[in-house]
Amino acid sequence: MAGSVAPDRPAIRSTCVFCGASTGHDPRYADVAARTGQTLARRGIRLVYGGGRLGLMGALADAALAAGGEVVGVIPRGLVDRELAHPGLTELVIVETLHERKAEMARRSDAFIALPGGLGTLEELAEVLSWAQLDLHAKPIGLLDVGGYFDALGTFLDHAVAEGFVAPRHRRMLLRDDDIGALLDQFVRWAPPSGRFERPRPVDPPVA
Repeated sequence: MAGSVAPDRPAIRSTCVFCGASTGHDPRYADVAARTGQTLARRGIRLVYGGGRLGLMGALADAALAAGGEVVGVIPRGLVDRELAHPGLTELVIVETLHERKAEMARRSDAFIALPGGLGTLEELAEVLSWAQLDLHAKPIGLLDVGGYFDALGTFLDHAVAEGFVAPRHRRMLLRDDDIGALLDQFVRWAPPSGRFERPRPVDPPVA
């Protein structure tokens, strides 16, 4: 779902994409990753990602590079060999820790997209969402869905809202679409929620 229109929002020049270092079982995952890289390149948007050459990360980066895009990879030194750092990027930034990796990717990006992935992808997504909830950034965040991959996550977040652990306005910060072009269009229209540090309200008022 899109937020309110934000015509004066600064242009998105750089987008961070979180995704798996494996391809998963469904070939659609790699297809969507490649389409994402290609679309970002064609729109003149720099890709920032985890720096690997395998799995969805590799499909994403390869497609962006093939379409003439600029690709920045950020990877911890200890994972250069384990994740097989991509050798052909526009820029490969080697940091010391996972914490530095996430901070550097966020610093270089104007928006965030999560593609299918595992625990690392989920952790990266949760962190940028929590930073937005705390007003540490005001950058759009979206899920690029493939075959309902994120349905269970959406159900969990809706449950967290119903149980009073997530404020509705914070739930609405996470955009979602199954088409990369449409998701990027949502980013252009998106505006951060108004108000600061709203506390989730209980479903029912307390009994006096």
